[in-house]
Amino acid sequence: MTPLSRRDLIAAMAALAGASALGAAPPAEAASPVAQKIADHFARVKTMTGEFVQFGPRGEQTGGKFFIQRPGKIRFNYEDPSPIRVISDGESVVINNTKLRTWDLYPLSKTPLKLLLSNKIDLTGKKVRKVTEADDLTTIVLGDKSLFGDSVITLMFDPKSYELRQWTITDNQGKDTTVMIFNVQEGVKFGPKVFNIDYRKVHESNQKKSNR
Repeated sequence: MTPLSRRDLIAAMAALAGASALGAAPPAEAASPVAQKIADHFARVKTMTGEFVQFGPRGEQTGGKFFIQRPGKIRFNYEDPSPIRVISDGESVVINNTKLRTWDLYPLSKTPLKLLLSNKIDLTGKKVRKVTEADDLTTIVLGDKSLFGDSVITLMFDPKSYELRQWTITDNQGKDTTVMIFNVQEGVKFGPKVFNIDYRKVHESNQKKSNR
């Protein structure tokens, strides 16, 4: 497995945390009852953890562990030698480089992760860009132009078990960052610090940047 460079990893996670998708949004597409049922099932899973493999836009790969708690909380711990952690506390998403002690902060409400981590995934409005149903995969493309421009997130589910298999973010150059998940456990309990963001350190990091 070839690890992402620091630059590529930051770019990939920045895409996940706030990228714009290509061009104007296509017309909304009505979701089938099957697709809505899958989305409802996924939204009812309040906590989950497991392992992931992330594929960058040039085929770079890295992996690690993830943690999700609805609404709005997620954490990615990248495996060594990557020093990157990505944390959302329900309000903000931060990309932390533990080696360089840098913190890049984004509002959760302006990212595609807001749709992924919501308590309810409504496929009846303009959020739905495309729904594709096949025997082995149901693909749902979501976006919300009023919240974060033309950013989109593509969710891929097993049509039989309704389990989430992977998601993809497309940046403003049409480059994809895909996260595949496996060894997933649902209904787990997390400690109080798993999704904490140290805003003091974020502030200190931003101060250092502004003083350069």
